[in-house]
Amino acid sequence: MQPSRNFDDLKFSSIHRRILLWGSGGPFLDGYVLVMIGVALEQLTPALKLDADWIGLLGAGTLAGLFVGTSLFGYISDKVGRRKMFLIDIIAIGVISVATMFVSSPVELLVMRVLIGIVIGADYPIATSMITEFSSTRQRAFSISFIAAMWYVGATCADLVGYWLYDVEGGWRWMLGSAAIPCLLILIGRFELPESPRWLLRKGRVKECEEMMIKLFGEPVAFDEEQPQQTRFRDLFNRRHFPFVLFVAAI
Repeated sequence: MQPSRNFDDLKFSSIHRRILLWGSGGPFLDGYVLVMIGVALEQLTPALKLDADWIGLLGAGTLAGLFVGTSLFGYISDKVGRRKMFLIDIIAIGVISVATMFVSSPVELLVMRVLIGIVIGADYPIATSMITEFSSTRQRAFSISFIAAMWYVGATCADLVGYWLYDVEGGWRWMLGSAAIPCLLILIGRFELPESPRWLLRKGRVKECEEMMIKLFGEPVAFDEEQPQQTRFRDLFNRRHFPFVLFVAAI
């Protein structure tokens, strides 16, 4: 059966909305986790005897983890698939959040913050790729804006939850572990999502992609041919790209 429509001509449907919503769970959790540690610090500081140096290390450790996760896991998801990593990283965020509830020293807390930074950072390239590869050309600007907005939704939720738990005994443990609840909801939502069609095509799994399109949209769908450019990591530091790298890093 020949495709009757191009992927970019498809209307914004329920599958697009689900992928956008659950894919934006990573930025939501980023805002939630980064802001929640600030809310919990007033209780954390006397409980774990944190000084200014440790507080600075906790913040830097999370950001360092974000950098490592973002840099590494985009490459891994190109190899093993979007959907698989899409699920693994959200499970890891939930497990680490629960484990953080049981820390008893600044060192243990620092390790947990680095680890959660890595897995949240991992979700950025994976979720962004999943969303943009499932979006038509005209939908991508809105999709990227929605992803960015979800960070602030997560940050606001962290403030509200932190306020609610502030007077609870040992509230800082519940604050830091509370990220496991949205993780569970996001995992349930993501579990039913399909693999990225463009990733399947790039891996030569054309028949699988065609069958998935028929299942989702009721008909075969054509894709414009994309010619991905081969790049190297060191290209980020050439004269053309490095100013943009510095700008984004500063933000």
